Amino acid sequence: MRWALVRVSLAVTVMVVLAFAVPLGLVIKEMAKDRAFSNAERQAATLGPVLSIARGREQLEWAVRSSPIGDTGQLAVHVPASDEPGSVPMEIGTRRAAQKDLRATEALGRASIAEVSGGSALLQPIAVSTGKIAIIEVFVPEDEVSNGVTTAWLVLAGVGVALVVGSVAVADRLGVRMVEPAQQLAGAAHDLGEGRLGARVPEKGPTELRSAAIAFNSMADQVVQLLANERELAADLSHRLRTPLTVLRLNAASLGESPAADQTRAAVAQLEREVDTIIRTARKAKPQTRATTPGVGCDVSEVIRERMDFWSALAEDEGRTVRLAGLGRTVRIPVARPELAAALDALLGNVFRHTPEGTAFAVDVHHADDAVIVLVSDAGPGIADPEAALVRGNSGAGDGSTGLGLDIVRRVAESTGGDVRIGRSVLGGTEIRIWIGLDGRRDPRADGERRGHRPRRRAHR
Repeated sequence: MRWALVRVSLAVTVMVVLAFAVPLGLVIKEMAKDRAFSNAERQAATLGPVLSIARGREQLEWAVRSSPIGDTGQLAVHVPASDEPGSVPMEIGTRRAAQKDLRATEALGRASIAEVSGGSALLQPIAVSTGKIAIIEVFVPEDEVSNGVTTAWLVLAGVGVALVVGSVAVADRLGVRMVEPAQQLAGAAHDLGEGRLGARVPEKGPTELRSAAIAFNSMADQVVQLLANERELAADLSHRLRTPLTVLRLNAASLGESPAADQTRAAVAQLEREVDTIIRTARKAKPQTRATTPGVGCDVSEVIRERMDFWSALAEDEGRTVRLAGLGRTVRIPVARPELAAALDALLGNVFRHTPEGTAFAVDVHHADDAVIVLVSDAGPGIADPEAALVRGNSGAGDGSTGLGLDIVRRVAESTGGDVRIGRSVLGGTEIRIWIGLDGRRDPRADGERRGHRPRRRAHR
């Protein structure tokens, strides 16, 4: 593209220069010729009055010598013979014109130009005292006719070359301005194709290329976002495996002491470590909030009853007291059933994983016009740093925790405009409150907190 612009600019400029310079040079040449012959006409005109009254050869020679060019050999006078007896034609100066040109000028009665050796001759007829027509011949050398023409042509050529060079330089700069962003766009596309996701294009150049660069950068951001979402999804799906692993671990703990039981417990522990490795490898630190698809929802009471049927058996095996409240009413929430089930499994799994056997827990559901609040409480030791526990990938619970459980719960709540809070439960341990919006409005208390008005929390361990 760059060289195409240069070639087009070169061709157009050369045509324009030729279209103007050649006619202008011809005009200058004609002007120089007109100037030379106009000067010759003036010389002849100054000699005319003297010749009209001069008599005899001596007076004619004196008149020729008195002319400014009389001594240069460029002036000649041809006087025909008079009607007096014994009169002969006179010729003063050096004649260059042919005799036929003199007779033609005399017959024509006006000035004419004849081509002679080394230049041209201006033949000017004039009446003399004898009543005859004399011819004044002024020689105009060739170099005088073309005086200044060569210089003018050189100047025009220089101007033409300068215009061509300038237009090529401007076209080259314009080509660079257009080609460089295109090359950067192609290079960034190549880098992105090779997996360098940080490749971006400077948004500069013509409007079209700037639009292409903006579109490419937006596409690259979308690719990075999609890959991040895929990693988050892989981490979340891997985290869901922890629920059946918890059941296996608890069941393995009740197998007693035997080689088979030890092998089972070791296999479960190895599987838990592998799942943790998958989660840590797949996840990224930046949280991603998934929007709830319109029309997707479930009955919160039905999902809680279903999951509690699963966890109650484990609670009975460990001697845990379970209390449920608020499940007698059907309320649909804008959360997909698998998402809500994963969030509940994450919270209940944490209760079994991080509290001693025999610790009681409860699940309460509170209904309002614009929200559903789910409370998961336990009588355990509590969470020392609730703020840090809500940060994705951060867990203060030591080994065996990836820090994704509460983040899954938080993102489910935030997808509806709600949030998650950690506080002190009436059972003495941790209470996790999930605020699920029914109409897309955010928890007003959460908005107040973002404005700097944080509600007072009760102290907890």
